Amino acid sequence: MHAVLRIRRFILSAADRLSWVPPTLARVAVGVVFIGTGWGKLHNLDKITGFFTELGIPAPGFNAVLVSSAELVCGALILIGFLTRLASLPLIVVMAVAILTAKRGEIGGLSDLLGFVETLYIVLLAWLATAGPGPLSLDHVALRALGRTAGPAETPGPAAPAHN
Repeated sequence: MHAVLRIRRFILSAADRLSWVPPTLARVAVGVVFIGTGWGKLHNLDKITGFFTELGIPAPGFNAVLVSSAELVCGALILIGFLTRLASLPLIVVMAVAILTAKRGEIGGLSDLLGFVETLYIVLLAWLATAGPGPLSLDHVALRALGRTAGPAETPGPAAPAHN
């Protein structure tokens, strides 16, 4: 039993030392995707406006520019980890609207809804909005420069001894 506890302690210690990896990978993946989709939409506004018109989205020209710009700018902010929590919110709204408009006809049940890539983006963005960008981010650097401490999810500190 002692060997099992030692192995468990080793694994938890390694996991604590690598806790910066998940938020960094999530930010990079989400940021790169949204920069790419925002850039592509901005360079095809006529096509996006037409698609939004077909979906019945009000003010399709305005919303095409708004969505494209939000994806590009917020994606870039998330990628570099600056204003991550704030930048996640507009993208959550964009993905929710995409599901409610473009994907609405494909929803036959919960498994369909959970199978959409847009739902996965909402989950990742909600996690980033609540947990923060992690220690490898400009948000973290800015907080340290201002002399403030980051929240517990953003501060790589010593492992808490109570891992039960």
